[in-house]
Amino acid sequence: MPRWESDAQGRLERAALELFETQGFERTTVAQIARTAGLTERSFYRYFPDKREVLFAGNELEAHLVAQVEAAAPDLMPFEALLTALGTADEVFRSREFLLRRVGVIAASPALAERDLIKLADIARALARALEGRGVESGEARFIIDVAIAISRRATSRWLADPDATLSELIAQAAAELRDAVTPRAPTVR
Repeated sequence: MPRWESDAQGRLERAALELFETQGFERTTVAQIARTAGLTERSFYRYFPDKREVLFAGNELEAHLVAQVEAAAPDLMPFEALLTALGTADEVFRSREFLLRRVGVIAASPALAERDLIKLADIARALARALEGRGVESGEARFIIDVAIAISRRATSRWLADPDATLSELIAQAAAELRDAVTPRAPTVR
């Protein structure tokens, strides 16, 4: 493939994912990724600082979620603003197939699992700042985010498995399940 072919970053991501799946993250080198994509190592480093970042590059999701929280109606409760934002994450997600494959690769590698947690913590910090900008106290913002991320993880795993469901519907469903789980039930009358 000629070096100037378009979508070099996408080709590198696809090549890395394929190699990570077939030979494992630890045994895959940057040189192999670049060669499989038809590019040079130098080209690889134009897009990514290291091979882990191939699966985590960019902060489109973080920027999207922060913008959604900041744009939410001022009278919307912070938790609802955050859930609404998380329900739009599929607007910036890659394809389900890519994400499912990515989940498998991350699960098979402690280094990638660690990077996934770091990326999630970065997103949580950015969202905390966005909630604080809406007047939410720092500790409360972090608590709201922790709960919302748990809801989002449950909904996202369902969304990946069910191509007919929308992420926003699944976020609402998971939030309702949480509310049901923590709401006291009326005593049963015998």
